[in-house]
Amino acid sequence: MQIEGKIGFLGGGRMAEALIKGITESGLVKSENVLAVDPAAERCQILADQYGISTAGEGKGIADCRIVILAVKPQVMDKVLAINFAHFHGGQLVISIAAGISLDFLESCLLGRDCRLVRVMPNTPALVLEGASALCGGSLATAGDLEEARRIFDAVGSSVILSEAEMDAVTGLSGSGPAYVFSFIEAMIDGGVKVGLARAVAEKLVLQTVLGSVRLAMSTGEHPAALRAMVTSPGGTTIAGLHEMERAGFQGIIMDAVEAATCRSRELGRLAAEKKGV
Repeated sequence: MQIEGKIGFLGGGRMAEALIKGITESGLVKSENVLAVDPAAERCQILADQYGISTAGEGKGIADCRIVILAVKPQVMDKVLAINFAHFHGGQLVISIAAGISLDFLESCLLGRDCRLVRVMPNTPALVLEGASALCGGSLATAGDLEEARRIFDAVGSSVILSEAEMDAVTGLSGSGPAYVFSFIEAMIDGGVKVGLARAVAEKLVLQTVLGSVRLAMSTGEHPAALRAMVTSPGGTTIAGLHEMERAGFQGIIMDAVEAATCRSRELGRLAAEKKGV
C-alpha cells in the first residue's frame, strides 16, 4: 500500500538518495510525490534525472509535504530549521536522520509548529537497500506515525522501534558499524596479499566470505559462537588464526570502537543542545 501525500527531503545527500531510491523503487511513493531540497544545483539535477522527482534549491515546497525528512548534518540542523521554520505545520510528520540530535532539540527548534516528530538512525547500506535503522517518537507522534516512518525505512532494509535513550548506542553500533566492517574487510584483503594472493583474488574471496557468513548467520539463527565453532577444528588452521586475534584483543577493540562512537553521538547531541540553549 502506497504512502499518501507528498514526501519532502531537506538535504539531498547520499542517505536522502538511498531513501528516495528505496521508496520509489518499492512503489511505496510515486516519484512525482517526492521533493528534494538542496542548495547545490548540481545535486538537485542528479536526483531529478536519476529518480524523476521534483527538486528545489530552497524549501518553500516543504509546506505542501505531509512527511518531511530532515537529511542534513547535525552541525547545521538548527540553521536549516530556522531558515525553513515557516514551512512547517501541524499536519506534518517530520523525521530526522541526523546523528546525535535529540527529539527535545528538534521540538525546541520547531516550537509552536505542532509537528509530529520521529527520530531515526539509519546506516549507509541503505544505499543498496540493506540498511539497519532504529526509530523513536516525539511527544506528539502517534503509534501510526511510527509505523508509517517504519515503512519508509523498511523499504531500504529493516528497522526496529526503540526508546530515545537507546539511540546513541544504535549510532555507535549500526550507524557507525559499516565503517568497522569495511576496515575488517580491508585488513582481510591485505592479509591475503601478505600471504601471496593477488589483490583482486583476495578481494573476491574476502567479499564472498563476508557475504556468505552473514547470510549463514541470518538463515540459521545460530549464535555466532556456534557458527565459529563449526569452522574451528582441534589443532587446525582456524584456531591458530583466532588465537592471534584474541592475543591482539580483537573483541575488545571492536567493543571499544562501539563505545567511543556512542560517546561521540552523545557529545554531538550535547553540543547542539548547548548551542541552542536547550
